[in-house]
Amino acid sequence: MEQSIGIGLLGAGTVGSALIARLVGESEAIAAKTGLTFDVRKIGVNRLERERDFAITEGLLTDDPFEVVNDPTVDLVVEVMGGKEPAGDLILAALQAGKPVISANKELIASRGPELIAAAERAGVPFLFEAAVGGGIPIIRPLSETLAGERLDRVLGIVNGTTNYILTEMASEGSTYEAALEQATALGYAETDPTADISGADAAAKAAILASLAFGTWVGVDDVYVEGIEAITSVDMTFAAEFGFVIKLIAVCERSESGVSARVHPAMIPLDHPLASIRGATNAVYLEGPTIESLLFSGPGAGGGPTATAVLGDVIDAARETLAGAQVAPRIRFSPTELVPFTDVATRWYVRLQVDDQPGVLAQIASGFGDAGVSIRSVWQEGVDDEAALIVVTHSAAESAQRSALASLRAIDEVIEVASVIRVLEHES
Repeated sequence: MEQSIGIGLLGAGTVGSALIARLVGESEAIAAKTGLTFDVRKIGVNRLERERDFAITEGLLTDDPFEVVNDPTVDLVVEVMGGKEPAGDLILAALQAGKPVISANKELIASRGPELIAAAERAGVPFLFEAAVGGGIPIIRPLSETLAGERLDRVLGIVNGTTNYILTEMASEGSTYEAALEQATALGYAETDPTADISGADAAAKAAILASLAFGTWVGVDDVYVEGIEAITSVDMTFAAEFGFVIKLIAVCERSESGVSARVHPAMIPLDHPLASIRGATNAVYLEGPTIESLLFSGPGAGGGPTATAVLGDVIDAARETLAGAQVAPRIRFSPTELVPFTDVATRWYVRLQVDDQPGVLAQIASGFGDAGVSIRSVWQEGVDDEAALIVVTHSAAESAQRSALASLRAIDEVIEVASVIRVLEHES
């Protein structure tokens, strides 16, 4: 016997419209696989007069989102409106009313996650957010369920399709940053205002969620160090290729004896690392642990279709749990753990300098690193006459020590410019 579930939708943009299309167009296939039918009962939108890609029945749309939450025919709420508010209060109200909630809102979850998860636990209903991190990549459920018994040491992620597309174009086509961004916008990979993507803010919210689930301790978005891709140049891309690397914007979440850390920044990744081959708008998450050794999840990380697929999976999962009539066990538990400041994290650096090619300048630079406690792994020089490009790659040292060395370099008269600083990802092939 098929069982019907009333769906309330908060938001009907790219993802919401794609979800409605799936619920309507594939209803028979979904019912055949799951025994469930889904009926969209109410949709909250910003503008009632806007033209829609789906059939609009009378009374389906409302510009009061609380009508969606409070509608007695709505059994399950899907939030794809984005933004922290009013999405947060709407989700909280739905959970308190005993209604399961599905969300794709990484910004909200990274800031109010513990509160919403606790509210769901008190109400005994699911709060699921598979689509919040990897779009169509299934990563939340593996972290919170499948790998719940595995001690993970490190999570690496390429979790923003816009920046990965831009950096891929710069590396493979020799495009400038500006040209690659323009192309990404033309193809629909970048928003009209791409600031959240290129600044690393979007990836930071996802890193916070990944770190929290992987290590079982809450890491807020404000605990994530963030650096964007705006300063990456085609010159750095060329040098990276010559040295056997490719540059990616990467989320790095790590557990050490000192605690847990999370950061987002451009990094030079060795060409033999699995993440080095992730091209275009594709996303990927790479897990490392003592038992699993390594696992790679990759696929389309953005767009209405892939994200709607992840949302629909959560909808089906939540509906099944609700119809089972059992108290839903909490999927996620957090315990306090020390958060390690980024300045204490060990990093390797690639530093590109423009220098006056004078006797003794290399010795001064080496002294700047040495006095800060940073060992130099390799030095490469290009240029003739009075000015030269000097590339220094360091061994691993505390981020604070690397920054101290950088300050010393800037104080050297013969150093014209510190043209670029990019961290280098450690990897054992």
